[in-house]
Amino acid sequence: MTSARANTASPENPGTKAKEVLVIKLSALGDFVLALGAMRAVREFHPSARITLLTTPPFEEFAKVCPYVDLVETDGRPEGLKATAALIQRIKRAKFDIIYDFQTSGRTKNYFSALQRGGKAPLWSGHHEKCAFFHDNPARATMHTIDRLAEQLEVAGVAPSGRWLGKSAPFPDLGWVRPKLGNTPRLNPAYFSLIRPYMLLIPGASAHREAKRWPVENYAALAKRIADTGIMPAIIGGTAEGQIAQEIVKREPRVKSLVTRTDFFQIVTLAETAAFVVGNDTGPMHMATLAGAPGIALFATSESNPDHSAPRGPKPVIINAAPTLQHVSVDDVWQSIRALGVLN
Repeated sequence: MTSARANTASPENPGTKAKEVLVIKLSALGDFVLALGAMRAVREFHPSARITLLTTPPFEEFAKVCPYVDLVETDGRPEGLKATAALIQRIKRAKFDIIYDFQTSGRTKNYFSALQRGGKAPLWSGHHEKCAFFHDNPARATMHTIDRLAEQLEVAGVAPSGRWLGKSAPFPDLGWVRPKLGNTPRLNPAYFSLIRPYMLLIPGASAHREAKRWPVENYAALAKRIADTGIMPAIIGGTAEGQIAQEIVKREPRVKSLVTRTDFFQIVTLAETAAFVVGNDTGPMHMATLAGAPGIALFATSESNPDHSAPRGPKPVIINAAPTLQHVSVDDVWQSIRALGVLN
């Protein structure tokens, strides 16, 4: 792990003495789930504290079930000066013993600056040069999210000796989803008329970054090869993927579209029992591999660097990367699937 140092004037982390802790993680889905390992480490390091998560509305339902936080606030991106001032005042009144900024954006740095201007700032772990636990590693922007957060926690003193030094940890774990919700029918493949073995196709990506999407005809051709082995391909995604899913199903009718039908919890539980997953660089792909599905992740290196943001998980994840996804062939992905050893 790349070196980092704490601010020389840093006070001691309150650890078990902390009563009120704030964690800030606003978005996006992939980054949010990759931060769950760091949230778990905070929970374990402050066992007696009430932990509040400051986030945004898309993650409210998921976060309220998460065992690492006690309260969820969703106005992490207030609109306008009045709403921002109200958020800052609320943070002041809460008198948090320590704040962990896992977003480390310009916005959250401004939150710290505003708190500092109003008097003594709370203990803060983040990327502001005046905060108590300043993660000042100049290479932080090139680190994988999991590694960067682990190092940020080390700077804040949240790293018992030998626990994760030199390793990509604390690792996100989604194993709490089913126990928390109970083994209800909606969490099982049969709810969607899926018959094992099945696999997940994730053809979506950020709506404003079309270059991150593998061509629909490639997904359809790959789905045909997969279906020919006796494995049912199932597409997951949101409204933006509706037309893509229709085109894939039109070309290969053995594909089942679950587009708009799965929430975050169902993505996790479907991935737990999927044979494997193939998808673009997008949030549900991170959820699926962290939940335990072996994966093939498709990266356009002109858009994002897999060294910084590749999906990880307890089972193998193979990266197929090219300057644009037009350069990744169906044969390329098929060979990667064969390398996973998941075909019948």
